[in-house]
Amino acid sequence: MSHALVVGGTRFIGRATVEELLAGGYEVTVFNRGSHDNPFTAHDRVDHLRGDRTVSDDLEMAAALDPDVVVDCVAYKPQAVRAATAAFADVDAYVYVSSGGAYGAEEVPKREGRTALEPCTETQATDGSPGTYGPRKAAGDRAVFAAAERGVNAMSVRPTVVYGAHDYTGRFDYWVDRVCEQDRVLVPGDGDSLWHLVAAENVARALRTVAEAGQPGTAYNVGDRRLYPLEEFVGVVADAAGVAVDVVPVSPGELDAAGVDPDAVPFYRRYPHVLDTGRLASLGWEPVEAATAIRETVEAAVESGPDPTGGAPDRADEQRALRTVGE
Repeated sequence: MSHALVVGGTRFIGRATVEELLAGGYEVTVFNRGSHDNPFTAHDRVDHLRGDRTVSDDLEMAAALDPDVVVDCVAYKPQAVRAATAAFADVDAYVYVSSGGAYGAEEVPKREGRTALEPCTETQATDGSPGTYGPRKAAGDRAVFAAAERGVNAMSVRPTVVYGAHDYTGRFDYWVDRVCEQDRVLVPGDGDSLWHLVAAENVARALRTVAEAGQPGTAYNVGDRRLYPLEEFVGVVADAAGVAVDVVPVSPGELDAAGVDPDAVPFYRRYPHVLDTGRLASLGWEPVEAATAIRETVEAAVESGPDPTGGAPDRADEQRALRTVGE
């Protein structure tokens, strides 16, 4: 039985990854600081190694477990990737969770090896602010490629915006909250905004697929196979919640007049963000259908009570914007 080490492993993508590896017959060790509840404490094929990846002795302790596969869910700075690829240089597969935000060029779709990545300055590489997230992930990708040139079996997976059960960002919950609480739900612009989404389960399937069949020094995009423009997405969420709503496109001018920042609305993007997933599919990756994943995510949110992101527009401001386009 193969042994996988998941750096992170208790929240969202990491949690889905552990579940996917268990379904594939792996023994799993989660390696983290223990800052969050571990949902796998009672599982007989999951061990927990408490440690801090930024401490070299702790990283060496993890490497001493001699895992076959390492999935790195929480490398947010390029130095962390360089340290991990050095510590796990002899594993069968080291898979770095990068991001579609690593791309630095706006084109449709974004393709691995063809679409330019974000540059990353030395200052950005050590900064932890949201504005440097894409550059830091791109620098992590470059660290993976450099490790592969040294003979490390290192690969990268670039998810687009992730949704699913246990999502602590509140982005998806925003829409569940709105369709459950309002008869009319606004979407910015003409409703055709397109931001490629991906279910956490599909990311986990991609990570396992790349670990088992990927090529060192290669990056793989991952996104749901089916894409929904924002207005259609909201309708799918409403259908899954069992409610009927009117989805109302509202122009940027009307939103500004009501004090609503359209860029603060989850999953709205002024320019389409679409990832080409053909390279991943060529490895045999089989995703869950987007409609199924969305329904399951809605059901989980309704059951627990949606908890929208704190950065979203105020509901009263949204209602004011909706009044400007008539009843």
